[in-house]
Amino acid sequence: MNTLIWFVILYWVISVGIGLYAARYVSNSRDFAVAGRSLPMYVVTATVFATWFGSEAVLGISSTFVKEGLRGVVADPFGSSLCLVMVGLFFAKPLYRMNLLTIGDYYRNKFGRIVEILVTLCIVISYLGWVAAQIKALGLVFNVVSGGYITMNTGMMIGAASVLIYTLMGGMWSVAITDFLQMIIIVVGMMYIGWEVSGMVGGAGMVIEHAASAGKFEFWPAPTARETLWFFAAWITMMLGSIPQQDVFQRVASSKNEAIAGRASILGGVLYFCFAFIPMFLAYSATLIDPGMVASLIDKDSQLILPTLIMTKVPMLAQVMFFGALLSAIKSCASATLLAPSVTFSENILKPFFPRQNDKQFLLMMRIVVLAFTAVVTLFAMNTESSIYKMVENAYKVTLVAAFVPLAFGLYWKPATAQGGLVSILLGIGCWVALEITAPEGFWPPQLVGVLMSMVGMVLGSLLPQVSQGKAAI
Repeated sequence: MNTLIWFVILYWVISVGIGLYAARYVSNSRDFAVAGRSLPMYVVTATVFATWFGSEAVLGISSTFVKEGLRGVVADPFGSSLCLVMVGLFFAKPLYRMNLLTIGDYYRNKFGRIVEILVTLCIVISYLGWVAAQIKALGLVFNVVSGGYITMNTGMMIGAASVLIYTLMGGMWSVAITDFLQMIIIVVGMMYIGWEVSGMVGGAGMVIEHAASAGKFEFWPAPTARETLWFFAAWITMMLGSIPQQDVFQRVASSKNEAIAGRASILGGVLYFCFAFIPMFLAYSATLIDPGMVASLIDKDSQLILPTLIMTKVPMLAQVMFFGALLSAIKSCASATLLAPSVTFSENILKPFFPRQNDKQFLLMMRIVVLAFTAVVTLFAMNTESSIYKMVENAYKVTLVAAFVPLAFGLYWKPATAQGGLVSILLGIGCWVALEITAPEGFWPPQLVGVLMSMVGMVLGSLLPQVSQGKAAI
């Protein structure tokens, strides 16, 4: 136990030090937000992969798979990895050519200031659940490796503070460099622990055969209208709702050229999809290695199945490799998701109120917002009971119903207007919220109705007579 704690401390110090070292490359706001648009292919691919391979990939997806099988993880990794592929194919290059600082800048240029504010607020709100999931996972890790000596809340505060340090100073440069190193640790650590655990159960084939016989590989929903609709809604929530996100845009915009922006997103998505199955394999192996432990935790707190297996059944080296990979996954995701909403809130909400500030003052503003946002999400994480998987999945509902349609139609449908964008957002959010309140478990999934009505709002708002002209040409 002491060895593992000291490893965690040593790893934490080294990674924070690397992040702080990367801060030396930050000399202006563009360096802080998009790393000066200078990152090579291998770094962008690494930061795409590492950002998405967070706590939900290791703890959330794996525990959900043990309970519900493949059908339960349709949103992530199936939807989320397809999101990155779609970004690379359809969105990366046109957005890169616009030379924007944030995704909010696109909405302002295409649809006007009101749409910019509304979408930016939706994007920032969506990050509350995602970042809180990473902070909550950090608390869980500190609690587990300390044998309960460090409480969940104390662990959350320690983890949030340490990630904040280098994100605050180095911005996207620190995130990119630490993500590159952490991707290596994730890949090596996950492959090693997978090999170690497969040896304990008599080979991967035994686990796969057991999971298949238990019906865990059943993917498609029951052939009823309601089940099909809810399955489809879960799939598109992360597949489409993740596209209009600042963290995705930052990786596109940080690339050295538009070809890298597209290819790195696709490759990062493919890598994420492949490696997301390793935690699922590990967690399900626990049902063969220690079925009693699984039975005691599956309804109480299934997120503890995998870390409990590692802490009680594998050698110290395997523990070190696992928690090294887990900490890398959480830290890379946490730093990216702290930076993204802070940058877009500073640029698209606060900056217009301070038209005379210089770039140095704007850089300071972004750092202050990073600090404030970290405090807010840490408090949110400490006071929520939602699972890590559900916190991440729910985070994208708001951007699905409010931001995806204006982005896609704005890029690929010429008749799209400022009025269409505004009606799309208002109708999408309004219908989604109304159903979440009145019929959250009804026949129609609220977020599916929201995105469909957002499309209706875009078409009608753009084709009907224009009440006002708030659109600025790109």
